[in-house]
Amino acid sequence: MRSLISAAVVLAALISASPAAAITNGSPDGNRHPYVAGLVSDTQYSDGTWIYCSGTLISPTVVLTAAHCNDDGARTRVTFDTAYVAGDKAYRGTFHSDAQYPGTTSDYHDVAVVVLDQDVAIKAARLPKAGSLSSLPKDQQFVSVGYGAYEVTNEPGGHQYLYNDVRMYATGTLNSINKTLLRISMNPSTGNGGTCYGDSGGPNFLGKTDIVAATTITGDMVCRSTNVDYRMDTESARSFLANYVTLP
Repeated sequence: MRSLISAAVVLAALISASPAAAITNGSPDGNRHPYVAGLVSDTQYSDGTWIYCSGTLISPTVVLTAAHCNDDGARTRVTFDTAYVAGDKAYRGTFHSDAQYPGTTSDYHDVAVVVLDQDVAIKAARLPKAGSLSSLPKDQQFVSVGYGAYEVTNEPGGHQYLYNDVRMYATGTLNSINKTLLRISMNPSTGNGGTCYGDSGGPNFLGKTDIVAATTITGDMVCRSTNVDYRMDTESARSFLANYVTLP
């Protein structure tokens, strides 16, 4: 199954909220968020798809993602196509994860970047200022974007996760916040949508802005309740990212 579980330590801590990684109860993104990327596998999945994680361009050569999506130092392919098919343009780069990952229950350090071999001619998304998410209103909305599963069906043999390598987006509402994590409601009964398998590392934008408030790291098993995300305004996230980009 595609990435959306950050590590055993994360699952132990989030026992009521397992993995999450694709966009559910959402819509095709088209060119709304051209800086959102998909991490492309070197081998095709059995359902004919290729993308296993998501990410965001935060400088001409740096894609933000989650540490659990790949191994530190791994060569990685990235696409910005709205609907990826084999043979489409993919940029190559090197995966760099936070050296402190998987961290502890107070800070998972589940953050990474792909440093690309060449510039991407797409305007990059922005990172938040230090500590800027600490006092969000209870009704704060986020736009989650990624290439993960777009639907979860309940078949006789269990839940099935459907993928199509299309960039999708959905809007969710703040559920709770702590020192390193945002939890975003993606309950469709309240009009929210959110992430699922394959959306790991993808962005959760602050409202309608291009500011990456947090990146998806986990969620509930059937992608219907809570999207759990690693904040980008914390000292630990910024300490890692400062090695690769200029921070606001």
